[in-house]
Amino acid sequence: MTKTFKFAIATASALALAACGGNDAGGGAARDQIKAVGSSTVYPFAKAVSETFARSNPDFKSPIIESTGTGGGMKLFCAGIGPETPDISGASRRMKASEFADCQANGVTDIIEIQVGLDGIALASAQGGITMNLTPKMVYEALAASPYGGEQTNETWSDVDPSLPNQPILVYGPPSTSGTRDALKELILEAGCKSNEDMSALKESDEDRYDQICTEVRSDGRYVDQGEQDNLIVQKIEGNPNAVGIFGYSYLEENADKVQGLNMNGVAPTYENIASFEYPGARPLFIYVKKAHLDAIPGLKEFLGQWTQMWDRDGELAKIGLVANPEDVRERALSAATNYDTLDGSEL
Repeated sequence: MTKTFKFAIATASALALAACGGNDAGGGAARDQIKAVGSSTVYPFAKAVSETFARSNPDFKSPIIESTGTGGGMKLFCAGIGPETPDISGASRRMKASEFADCQANGVTDIIEIQVGLDGIALASAQGGITMNLTPKMVYEALAASPYGGEQTNETWSDVDPSLPNQPILVYGPPSTSGTRDALKELILEAGCKSNEDMSALKESDEDRYDQICTEVRSDGRYVDQGEQDNLIVQKIEGNPNAVGIFGYSYLEENADKVQGLNMNGVAPTYENIASFEYPGARPLFIYVKKAHLDAIPGLKEFLGQWTQMWDRDGELAKIGLVANPEDVRERALSAATNYDTLDGSEL
């Protein structure tokens, strides 16, 4: 496809998008409400912002918020501009350079990145269920398809380390399309894997092989992909006292009467420990916004403003598990949400 043809498509999409600006209930407008997709971890926060936005702005339609997973959301977001594509994608990791390139190739050239807060990758069990003091190394050896390039023979937690319970390994976690899975790989699995000197050396000589060994999860039934709905993981571990679940901290906070967090490196997954990054599973959460849609989709600018009113330490989102950004990050996020600063790709 020639650059000229791509530009023509992008221009046509922009013209179609302009039709969204009206509120013609008779169908003259292509779309007159905000559409957001993306991370299941960001989803409950986006829903809370959407509900408050709808109550505070009765002249605008309530936003459509869909949980598609971070990777799936990015594909939809980067497909192009225009009313058939989402305005916002939530992400439980930063946009990848390859995703940014896909966006650019499809005419999504002006992208606003807003870090809305922090979350933690929590490992948890049912209240009164299995308890463990874990390390990234232990989790890696329990879940890796091929620990350090060898055969996966660990059937029980005590096979991994004698200090752990003699109970079968059974972990319910996120699928490969989830940003939570990406963060699990980067923050926990890879951290455990590269504690091995041979793996550190392998990264220098064969990065693809290193990635496979350090981040590929076993598929023999000990790790169960539970889909994009983290509440299902909560239900699974609630019903099995020896099962472990992996999900965002906000779900641990929301279900504190049902589940308990498991320590990592002796540190509990709490608000304070995530905010200070003392807990090793801490991670940032983002929303990505198409600048081209700001003036065309009714209420989109006001919706971004609603986020800024709810994300502080004492804000409404903190009450449902969002960990507030450090002050310097908060200032950058506020600027992006109000001045509509865009990415140039070099920071990814």
